[in-house]
Amino acid sequence: MVEFTSLKRQFDLYAPEYEEALLRVARSGWYILGSELQRFEEQFTSYLGMQYCIGVNSGLDALILAVRALDIGPGDEVIVPANTYIASVLGVTENGARPVLVDPDAFFCLDADRIEAAITAKTKAILPVHLYGQPCDMERICAIAEKHGLYVIEDCAQAHGAAQKGRKIGTFSTIACFSFYPTKPLGAQGDAGALATNDPLLAEKLRKLRNYGSGKKYVNELVGINSRLDEYQAAILQVGLRHLEEGNAYRRRIAERYLTEIRNPLVSLPKTREGCSHVFHVFAVLCEQRDALQAFLLERGVKTLCHYPIPPHLQECYAFLGHSAGDFPLSEQYAQQELSLPIYVGMPMEEVTQVIEAVNTFQGA
Repeated sequence: MVEFTSLKRQFDLYAPEYEEALLRVARSGWYILGSELQRFEEQFTSYLGMQYCIGVNSGLDALILAVRALDIGPGDEVIVPANTYIASVLGVTENGARPVLVDPDAFFCLDADRIEAAITAKTKAILPVHLYGQPCDMERICAIAEKHGLYVIEDCAQAHGAAQKGRKIGTFSTIACFSFYPTKPLGAQGDAGALATNDPLLAEKLRKLRNYGSGKKYVNELVGINSRLDEYQAAILQVGLRHLEEGNAYRRRIAERYLTEIRNPLVSLPKTREGCSHVFHVFAVLCEQRDALQAFLLERGVKTLCHYPIPPHLQECYAFLGHSAGDFPLSEQYAQQELSLPIYVGMPMEEVTQVIEAVNTFQGA
């Protein structure tokens, strides 16, 4: 059976380093807001080329705190892609603001051509999502934001190391948000996340917000939350960061095989935006007979996933936004047709061959 992913295989590649990191933390006797976190924040800041990194408990917390730090709340609007994972939208609504959804482009990312039509007097920010590891058109998005006096909040949860014209994603925005969920290109061994910014005042505010709104023990200046990246995850992430570029290259090799060897006319392969470096957190194909293809592949020993079968505007929890089927046709098309093929660090090439042969064999329902 070809698994969709295998965290065990990824762990085994660097097991001595992970084990040393975990034992180092256990022996230290210090598990929250310690030297491991400081070291990871410094290393990730250096990797991105940013000034400040603030480790938090998850990618969702990063989004929530980014919106909060910019004082975006009730009565405000944030532009969000309509085909994103729901966490991107939750980051807005958890602060009482309204998400204004916009259909994606042919690269699964927020369509820059549709943004200005969605801007109103209430718009405070644009929240592009580098979905599946593909960079958004950040140069155009930032130009639109500057023209209209808007913040940019990057959701980089799936695209660690991706770049546009050599510039890493996460460096274009007012605040960038990262998830380190275990399956991500840079993954922890539990929930973890971070924010990055070049603004010293925002960095200080975010550090307080993640720690009960406190910069000094028992002195609470802001209404914050408890969202601190713990020492174990910070140590694990240091190991992962050392091997991030290596891992991205491994997934690109698999993606290149898929792109050159899958020749089934019923399956549309993903495209990479010109001038961008895709890290292929997900290898997303489109098929009008997606469910039949998924069942066919499973019968031949290949596990797949759908990202994401119900777009946010059709989720029950967001019924109050007043949307209905047909409002965002491309997002709905992607939700009905997208299928993710296995692609992960440590995936044997013979299994890649098995996936390719199975996809090419599919002749439709």
